[in-house]
Amino acid sequence: MLSHPAHLIALGFGSGLPRVAPGTVGTLWAWAAFVVMQLWLSPAAIGWVILASLPIGWWACTVTARHMNVADPGHIVWDEVVAFWLILWLVTPAGLWAQFAAFVLFRIFDAAKPGPIAWADALCKQKGAAAEDMRWAIAGFGILFDDLVAAFCTLVVIALWRAW
Repeated sequence: MLSHPAHLIALGFGSGLPRVAPGTVGTLWAWAAFVVMQLWLSPAAIGWVILASLPIGWWACTVTARHMNVADPGHIVWDEVVAFWLILWLVTPAGLWAQFAAFVLFRIFDAAKPGPIAWADALCKQKGAAAEDMRWAIAGFGILFDDLVAAFCTLVVIALWRAW
């Protein structure tokens, strides 16, 4: 993790290292980090952090996936981090139970990958490509993309719930 700055970011500052459910642990770390950000940053500043985290995350996920020689390693959790930050930022103000519901919805969408999330996940996988033929920048984008689609689906469900 500490051998390259990209690894530190992509592995969610260590939250992606557990052998069991690294995506869930990474999402929990994202939630805690968001709560800390809210203490010191305005909503607009948090939005800028999220915006900056997308290209930085793309770079970090690309470099780390290439170094691990896997198109979408499960221990890369920056995709969960940025996607969940986006969800929390857009549903704020929200109480603890609303945030927990967002967490559960996002984890279900991210793990089950229904419909559009499965499409987004498969879009950049490059199945069957040898390591030397892998287009790593596309793989890095794909790592982020399916979680952003899962975030969108989560936000749609929350919006429908609030409208109902």
